[in-house]
Amino acid sequence: MGRRSRRPHPRTRSARYPGDTDIDPDRTAEAVNDPQRLVDEPDPKSRHLNSVRTTGYSPTAQMVITVVALRDARGVQYGASAWKTRGAALRQYRNQQLESDPGDQADG
Repeated sequence: MGRRSRRPHPRTRSARYPGDTDIDPDRTAEAVNDPQRLVDEPDPKSRHLNSVRTTGYSPTAQMVITVVALRDARGVQYGASAWKTRGAALRQYRNQQLESDPGDQADG
């Protein structure tokens, strides 16, 4: 994932959403590069046609992370937001893990 700047947005999520988890940009790269990641492109919850929603596991953070990014004309993704995955997206990720490798399940 490309980096235009080191914006503090995911790092300060708990300031905007009390009780939420701050996400280091390096952890988002791990999630985006997870071989078992789930990808929605374009992101069905975005108004941008070049949006990408990726749900993947970060071994360093030891959690499943959802990353929303925008893809530029060259295909490079630039992170817009990230959060600890919960609810239906986490269930979908875990179900995929069980289907692909019953002996290995990521924690959330």
